[in-house]
Amino acid sequence: MYPPQLVQPMKEDLTSVGFEQLTTPEEVDQTIQNSKGTLLLVVNSVCGCAAGNMRPGVKLSLKNEKVPTQLATVFAGVDGDATQQARKYFLPYPPSSPSIALFKDGKLVHFLERHHIEGGTAQMIAENLTEAYNEIC
Repeated sequence: MYPPQLVQPMKEDLTSVGFEQLTTPEEVDQTIQNSKGTLLLVVNSVCGCAAGNMRPGVKLSLKNEKVPTQLATVFAGVDGDATQQARKYFLPYPPSSPSIALFKDGKLVHFLERHHIEGGTAQMIAENLTEAYNEIC
């Protein structure tokens, strides 16, 4: 587990643009199972690719005309139970931090694993997500 003061700015990087921070398995279940329309669920992380590529790419993707109706995030290494619960909804994909999941009416329809994130730029991640939003949202 990371110290709260270390991860707070990383959490705020997403919550400041409208993401709801999910910290318990119950919050994860309620958010995914009760979602109507589209839900973007981001597994946030301390790693450099989250800061350099993932969070900037996710925020850039939200400048698109079509965007998910709901935004949520869990933080790997901090909110362990919530992250583990979220990963159950990502199957058959293996655990990956960071990662980005797009759901439609509670069903996983698009997923970016760590290997899609750490090798790309923020712009590439944003383009991948906006293509998914344009098709699904």
